[in-house]
Amino acid sequence: MQNTFATVVTTATAYLSDVDPVMRAAIERVGPCTLQPDPDIFKALVDAIISQQISVKAADAIMARVCTALPEGKVTPENLQPFDFERLRALGLSTPKANYIRNLIEHIYSGQLNLELLPDLEDEEIITQLTAVKGIGRWTAEMCLIFTLGRPDVLPVDDLGFLEGVRAAYQLPARPTKQELRERGELWRPYRTFATWYMWAVRRLMLKDERVKTRIVSL
Repeated sequence: MQNTFATVVTTATAYLSDVDPVMRAAIERVGPCTLQPDPDIFKALVDAIISQQISVKAADAIMARVCTALPEGKVTPENLQPFDFERLRALGLSTPKANYIRNLIEHIYSGQLNLELLPDLEDEEIITQLTAVKGIGRWTAEMCLIFTLGRPDVLPVDDLGFLEGVRAAYQLPARPTKQELRERGELWRPYRTFATWYMWAVRRLMLKDERVKTRIVSL
């Protein structure tokens, strides 16, 4: 998969550079795309639920406690299934998140969600199946498509970092609307995932530049 995905990255980067001068400038500024999907779908979903509306540091700490509590540190449905609501709460999960993870496990054990079949489905079918689980919204499902399944043509129009990256790269006076993003994204098909990744990277560079400027001014 790694070699195949690396080929897709190379093809996508060349394509985006050819069709969009602004994207070409972003690619030249950022450098090679380092996106590398991790195929562990269940762990990614648990991590996404834990990470909702808290800092990365806090989410990492809770995820570390979960891993420590599981056999061999492996986050699997089988290892988490014995953990009832109270045991999940004891690991630091909020009441809603403990319920969401229990709901995810129940969907898997009841057969309503078959993670092994997801890679064979189309993107929208995957989103439909995942969002049927309480606590998993469209954004979480789209992140799963990008970072776990390595789908090349995902456009997460609800992602704030993506919106800010587009605003900065294209020098827009305000964040683009969802419809404006969809229209702009037509130019990037069938590699909208990689356009998204580069806009995230532009956003990170912009924040880094702002921190440097703030530090210089304060000296």
